[in-house]
Amino acid sequence: MMTQIKARKKLLLTAFASILLVSALIGIVIGVKSRNSSGSDESHPQSMTASTSHAIVKSSCDSTFYPELCYSTITSHPEVTKKVKSQKDVIELAVNITKTAVEKNYFQIKKMSTRKGLTPREIGALHDCLEMVAETLEELTEVEKDLEEYHTKKSLQQHANDLKTLMSSTITDQETCLDGFSHGGADKKVRKELEKGQVKVEKMCSNALAMICNMTDTDIANEKRLTGRNLKENNSDSEWPEWLSVGDRKLLQAGTVTPNVVVAADGSGDHKTVAAAVAAAPSKSSTRYVIRIKAGVYRENVEVPKGKTNLMFIGDGRKNTIITASRSVKGGSTTFESATVAIVGDGFLARDITFQNTAGASNHQAVALRVGSDLSAFYQCDMLAYQDTLYVHKNRQFYINCLIAGTVDFIFGNAAAVFQDCDIHARRPNSGQRNMLTAQGRTDSNQNTGIVIQKCRIGATSDLQPVQSSFPTYLGRPWKQFSRTVVMQSTISNVIHPAGWFEWDGNFALDTLYYAEYQNTGAGAGTSGRVKWKGFKVITSSTEAQGFTPGSFIGGGSWLRSTGFPFSLGL
Repeated sequence: MMTQIKARKKLLLTAFASILLVSALIGIVIGVKSRNSSGSDESHPQSMTASTSHAIVKSSCDSTFYPELCYSTITSHPEVTKKVKSQKDVIELAVNITKTAVEKNYFQIKKMSTRKGLTPREIGALHDCLEMVAETLEELTEVEKDLEEYHTKKSLQQHANDLKTLMSSTITDQETCLDGFSHGGADKKVRKELEKGQVKVEKMCSNALAMICNMTDTDIANEKRLTGRNLKENNSDSEWPEWLSVGDRKLLQAGTVTPNVVVAADGSGDHKTVAAAVAAAPSKSSTRYVIRIKAGVYRENVEVPKGKTNLMFIGDGRKNTIITASRSVKGGSTTFESATVAIVGDGFLARDITFQNTAGASNHQAVALRVGSDLSAFYQCDMLAYQDTLYVHKNRQFYINCLIAGTVDFIFGNAAAVFQDCDIHARRPNSGQRNMLTAQGRTDSNQNTGIVIQKCRIGATSDLQPVQSSFPTYLGRPWKQFSRTVVMQSTISNVIHPAGWFEWDGNFALDTLYYAEYQNTGAGAGTSGRVKWKGFKVITSSTEAQGFTPGSFIGGGSWLRSTGFPFSLGL
């Protein structure tokens, strides 16, 4: 009996050993095949790192709108294994790869701009593109710097706001480039050549923005769980930005600002033109540089370029100090370059000035003021034109006690812009036209952009009032897919059509836009006859409305007091 048991055990052990041997042989064969097909050995420590890196990349890219593009561009980078150990590493690498793609586009555009036979507007549009691409490179470099300092140099909320603003602006840059080729049939041929490269970069920027939103939102949520409180921008009136000098703080606190130079058309100042004063201003100034513009009509086009930071224009009153010109799309300009005054350098301030474009309603797009300056503010200024009066191009902007008047899409663009205590008035347009107060241009749902009209007065100018029944006027229409506009706590006159909002082109963007109204008053404020679009809503929650106040929407608690202008951070 014992002999039989031993024999049975021996037989079982032999069978088990045979199974192990066969399994080992199968494993070796599979391993060889795997090495032959993939060129890597999964048992090697370096390959394990590659596998881990790729997994981190895939997880990060899953939060984007273009995950395949995200994964393929990042994993094909020769140093992906070396560089990627966290989600932040993925974002940093994505931004670096995007910069290379942007540089490629820059040289393509530069080469195209030397081509013979281009129309003046095509030349202008290519120049706009070069400017946009150069700004994209600067913004991506700032993103890289902010990511290096992430969680250390600034509050978590401020890091999040700054990163989202910069990446939102890079997306807008690519759109602006392509928009310059939308004015005529000939333009579209040039647009077609540029489109592939520009759209690819825009998608790459979108992916980086999505990953930044995912990372920062997660970190803020985790911080909230740890501390048991919401993380907000510091809304204290006592906070000053780091870059503002002690001397500037004292001047602003006292309510007085001493000019560095004076502009006077009669020759009694330091400069006769505003453009000359801007050209003479220091570059990359860390302190406020004040240009006093004496009473007069200045017939010129003025640009404050990217390198001129922290400039301030002070006029002798909006009725007395007027900067005016008349470029227009019908006159051969792009919308972008039609601006009488274009502000790009960050930290710009203006008060007591009128910005005007006199091209008229028949010359189509004709911008009075274009603003791409981050943390810029305007107080007691007038912006007067017809179609496309005020181009809130990109970045964070604030307008207080200003008058904006125009006809079609007269406040438009893709900045994060808040209008507070302003007069927004529709003018008499050309026969057959409708007035649109806004045309907001958000193209990506992760962009932190939108137009907010708070505690303002919406009405009609004296030339429109007697005939306003002949010219329907609306709060806005969706220029781009994710257009976002909020009108709250404002007085709306009967100039506004009961429907409130108007289509851009059929059903385009009606489901994806975000248009909202909150606690408005006046004859045109009733919402019972408003549009029934999926994207429109009447806000009933003060918490939701609070998200569109200066304190929340443009992080005003950390910078508005430094302007010296009045403001309200909340509802």
